[in-house]
Amino acid sequence: MKKHWWHKATIYQIYPKSFMDSNGDGIGDLRGIINKLDYLQKLGITAVWLSPVYQSPMDDNGYDISDYEAIAEIFGDMADMEELLDEAQKRGIRIIMDLVVNHTSDEHAWFVEARQNPDSPKRDYYIWRDEPNALVSTFSGSAWEYDEASGQYYLHLFSKKQPDLNWENEELRQKIYDMMNCWIDKGVAGFRMDVIDLIGKIPDQEITGNGPKLHDYLKEMHQASLLNKDLLTVGETWGATPEIAKQYSNPDNQELSMVFQFEHIGLLFKPDSPKWDYAKELDVAALKRIFTKWQTELELGQGWNSLFWNNHDLPRVLSSWGNTGPYREKSAKALAILLHLMRGTPYIYQGEEIGMTNYPFADLSQIEDIESINYAKEALEKGQSMESIMDSIRQIGRDNARTPMQWTDGHQAGFSSAEKTWLPVHPNHEDINVEAALANPDSIFYTYQKLVALRKEEDWLIDGDFELLETADKVFAYQRTTGDKSYLVVVNLSDQAQPFEFEVSSKETIISNTQEVKVLESKTLQAWDAFCIALD
Repeated sequence: MKKHWWHKATIYQIYPKSFMDSNGDGIGDLRGIINKLDYLQKLGITAVWLSPVYQSPMDDNGYDISDYEAIAEIFGDMADMEELLDEAQKRGIRIIMDLVVNHTSDEHAWFVEARQNPDSPKRDYYIWRDEPNALVSTFSGSAWEYDEASGQYYLHLFSKKQPDLNWENEELRQKIYDMMNCWIDKGVAGFRMDVIDLIGKIPDQEITGNGPKLHDYLKEMHQASLLNKDLLTVGETWGATPEIAKQYSNPDNQELSMVFQFEHIGLLFKPDSPKWDYAKELDVAALKRIFTKWQTELELGQGWNSLFWNNHDLPRVLSSWGNTGPYREKSAKALAILLHLMRGTPYIYQGEEIGMTNYPFADLSQIEDIESINYAKEALEKGQSMESIMDSIRQIGRDNARTPMQWTDGHQAGFSSAEKTWLPVHPNHEDINVEAALANPDSIFYTYQKLVALRKEEDWLIDGDFELLETADKVFAYQRTTGDKSYLVVVNLSDQAQPFEFEVSSKETIISNTQEVKVLESKTLQAWDAFCIALD
């Protein structure tokens, strides 16, 4: 298998509205990111995945783009963007743009023209029908919106202000590839492709994900924009299986570098239940099954994995599956060690490396996320109590990941000088913040820093085979083996002591949050113990 820079990379996701505010308006911006590049360099990350900073009315926080080649005023301007690319490069950090091409904003010039003039060629850039069918929006309700001016319905699989693009239109596809090439020429290192598995939709057959032309479009995109360029491309693919992931990420297919698969994220929810009906605790046995499947079935050379716990659409993993009380730091390290020593490219979401947690939202007035607001409205109409609705939003609402980054224990956690920030700062910033983490040599930050360094240095993290070990239910243990080298990774995913027996002749420690020698001698893992050792 040909090695690329992203095989040894760790990617850091920045949600720009919440990372760092440089001008005191309560909203993060590009200059704020530039001011914090030294921090990211200290962490050691290879690249930043930047959530959208394009011009947008911000109906869905930038995932509704009105101009792909302009920067939203709240974030700065194109000069700031070019300076970010330049300053990041000086520090050995690449920038990966978020590519949102399943839909645009209804304020995009294409859609404005399509709406005003049904005879315009731009009309066919979108999907129009005389009658709606049963397709529903991810953000609740019908996926069709009636346009009175032209007497037709347009498709929107997300907000009604996010009309879906018609990828069957060749002229539209070419405009998208031209736009990608414009960004590549500016020096971006690749693209994270938002809901890319939806671009092959056939709405009349109610096919949305993994449509029959999807891979043709991706191959065409690769030829038009990505061919012979060492760029990272990662697709957001909620419906992917290992077989489908091979189609995307097998180098011979010339489509994408890797995909985000979400099978493990499905464990946040009760089986066969609506999204907002969350699971009360992690099913560790299922987590082991899912990760093992992806580690073993997506074989080296035939595809590549991405590894993540968090992103801008998900609750904080510590609040879902870790311990936010006495074991906050230890459980955060345990979850990091478990994930980062598997095969794939790891992603760190801002604040994960200091152990940020879900926000204790009091009521709906504190919620910004359109998905959460629409859910609350629908649930209230069905007679659900506001307290049970808020309970679900506090557990799995998307705003949990979007509260401002906690830099210090001071005013607005050092994120902004404003009196009011766009989302409230978590009250626990007095204890959980970057300044405190950097001052404590045993903090979560330094565990992440070491994991990032290991990824760059150790070839077994790329090449090693994966084997799950038989253990107690709450213990996740696996071996990575390459040639004559073998490594044992052991994690107790619980607040209780667990038995663990393994005969080890070598005790060279790679990384640990505990005294692993004591564990091996006593054959007992204490709460959230986690370590990796090299075996003879």
